Amino acid sequence: MKKTITLEAIDPIEIYGVGNRILTEFCTYFPKLKVTARGHELILEGRESDIEEFNVRFGELIERRHRKMNLTVYDVEEIFDGENSADKFRLSGDAIIVHGTDGKPIKARNARQQEMVKAYFDNDLVFAVGPAGTGKTYIAIALAVRALKNREIKRIILTRPAVEAGERLGFLPGDLKDKLDPYLQPLYDALEDMIPSRKLQEFMAEGTIQIAPLAYMRGRTLDRACVILDEAQNTNLGQLKMFLTRMGRSAKFIVTGDASQIDLPRRSDSGLIAGIRLLEGIKGISTIVFDSSDIVRHPLVTKIVRAFDTAAESPDEK
Repeated sequence: MKKTITLEAIDPIEIYGVGNRILTEFCTYFPKLKVTARGHELILEGRESDIEEFNVRFGELIERRHRKMNLTVYDVEEIFDGENSADKFRLSGDAIIVHGTDGKPIKARNARQQEMVKAYFDNDLVFAVGPAGTGKTYIAIALAVRALKNREIKRIILTRPAVEAGERLGFLPGDLKDKLDPYLQPLYDALEDMIPSRKLQEFMAEGTIQIAPLAYMRGRTLDRACVILDEAQNTNLGQLKMFLTRMGRSAKFIVTGDASQIDLPRRSDSGLIAGIRLLEGIKGISTIVFDSSDIVRHPLVTKIVRAFDTAAESPDEK
C-alpha cells in the first residue's frame, strides 16, 4: 500500500528537525515502513496497518508542535512510550514498557514478569532470581531503557561478574575489552532489541549507557541511574555488598541471577541467596522468584531445565 501525507501551513523542518533527526527517530518505530520525505510531502509504502498507525502518530506529533515552540526527539519518544505512567504499571504491571527496534511492544509476558515490573516501581532495589529463559534480565533492561527515555534517570549501567562458564578468559586473544565483550554480549543483544543501533552507539560513546565487569563498580557512587547486576549468582557476599552500596540518590538497582548456574570454583561461595536472606524484610527491597513454569523461551527450554533440576535433586547413580 502507498499513501502520501501532505504538511499544510507548517515548515517541514519544524516537524522533521534539523537534518531530519526527529523524522528519523519517528521512523525507527516503523522499521517495516518505507518513508520518503519530499518537501511538504511524506510518501509511505508498506502494510496498511503500519501506514494507518504512522498517520495517527504523526498527527499527534504535528498537534504537539502546535502547542510547543520546538520539537525534540524526546517528543517522539513520549508519543510512543510516555503514556505508560508509573501509576499504570503499579496497578497492573502489564502495560507496554518500551517499543522494540522492530516496532513490536515489549511488555511482561506472564504473571511473574508483571510482579517484577510492579516491584520495580514500588522499590529501589529488586532481586529477580530463577532459571534461565524466564526473561529476568530482558525485563530489567527494558525497564531501564524506559526510564532513560522518560528522563527519569541519567544513565544505565549494566554489569556482570567476570566469571566464565567453565572457560578461561585469559586464553582468549586481544586486550581486556576484547576478552570481556563476548561475556557481556547478552547485555548488548538486549539493548539492540530496544534502541536503534546508531543511538545506542551514541549513548555508549557519551557514557549514558555503560556495560562493564563488576570489579569496575568499586569506589563509585551511582546517582540517578538504573543499575543492573546480571549473573549475580557468581558474586560472593562481599562483592554483592560492594555493588549494593554503590547506590546513590534517585537510583534504581536490579539484581538478577540463577542459583542453579553457579560458575564459581566452590558453589558455597555464591552470595546471592545469602544476601537476599540478609536483606529480607527491609522496606524498599523486593524479591521476585521465578521458576521453570515462567520460562518464555522455546518450549523445550522448560523441559530441559526441569530435567536438570530433577537430576540435581536425585542421588548420584554409581
